[in-house]
Amino acid sequence: MTSHLRYAGADPGTQEQALRDIIAQSPALTDRLRRARDWGLPDWWIVSGAIYNTVWNHLTGRPDMYGVKDVDLFYFDEDRSYEAEDRLIREASDRFPGVPAVELRNQARVHLWYPSHFGQPYPQLAGSRQAIDLFASRTHCVGARLTASGLEIYAPYGLDDIFSFRLTPNPALDNRATHQAKAARQTALWPELTIIPWPAT
Repeated sequence: MTSHLRYAGADPGTQEQALRDIIAQSPALTDRLRRARDWGLPDWWIVSGAIYNTVWNHLTGRPDMYGVKDVDLFYFDEDRSYEAEDRLIREASDRFPGVPAVELRNQARVHLWYPSHFGQPYPQLAGSRQAIDLFASRTHCVGARLTASGLEIYAPYGLDDIFSFRLTPNPALDNRATHQAKAARQTALWPELTIIPWPAT
C-alpha cells in the first residue's frame, strides 16, 4: 500500500483520530476553526474542501491549503433575511484575514436562492448538518467545529472515501453536474484520486 493510502480501510475510530491529528497540524485550518469558535455563530461548521483537501495534502506531502479555493463556513440562523446574512459576510472578511478567504452561508436560507441559481429545488433545512448531508459527493460530506469540549467532527457517510482518495457520488439530490465538475478539478490537483461515476439511474 502506498503511503498516502495508509488509513484507507482502517476502522472508523482510527480514521477519525487521523483526521483530528491532521487538522491539528494545519496552521490555516486551526486558525479558522479558532476564529469561528470565538465568533460564536449559531450551529456553525467549517465544511467540505478545507477539511478533505487538508487530509489529501498532508498524506501526499503537499503544502497546507494547496488547492483550497476558500474555506466554507456554514451557520444556521432563523433570520433568513438577505440583509442579516450580508452583514455577517462583510464581517467575516475582517474576522478571517488572509487566504484562502472564508465563504460564509446561512443554511437556513439556501432554499430561497438555490432554485434560481441551480435550476432545481432545494429542501428547507432544520440545521447545518442537513446541508452537509446533501453535498454532491459523499467524500465531501464532512464538517468540523471547535466547542468547549474540543474538536467535533461530523461525517454522515464516514471518512473512508476521504482516506481512500475516492470521490463517491451522493445522489440525495440531482447533483450529477456538480459531482463531475468537482471530479475534473480535483483530479487535476490530486491525480491520486479515484472517481466513482454518478449512478446511471
